[in-house]
Amino acid sequence: QVQLVESGGGLVQAGGSLRLSCADSGRTFSSRTMGWFRQAPGKERTFAAAISWGGANTRYADSVKGRFTISRDNSKRTVYLQMNSLKPEDTAVYYCAAGRSTFVSGDEEEYDGWGQGTQVTVSS
Repeated sequence: QVQLVESGGGLVQAGGSLRLSCADSGRTFSSRTMGWFRQAPGKERTFAAAISWGGANTRYADSVKGRFTISRDNSKRTVYLQMNSLKPEDTAVYYCAAGRSTFVSGDEEEYDGWGQGTQVTVSS
């Protein structure tokens, strides 16, 4: 089982940075791909970033590539999303997700554990 709790969201000006954290109290964190998804107001949830169980492989949506960095610390059962050069269009609820397997996927069907989400608002 996974129990994911996100933190680190907030209000930031365009061009600023935030770091999101997602702590997992479950037992299988270190063997799972972890991902970040986001849902903007009035839109469907979309993929942002994912990282393999050991951290060697990462995957990013084109919209965040070069600005966001996903990382993990398996000893702390925590995955991070460092977000730099934030834009108003990054405003969304950000969700942490645990993958079904070791495959680093951008498809939310490949994830079966979800956090409650944390709000990120970027003002212009």
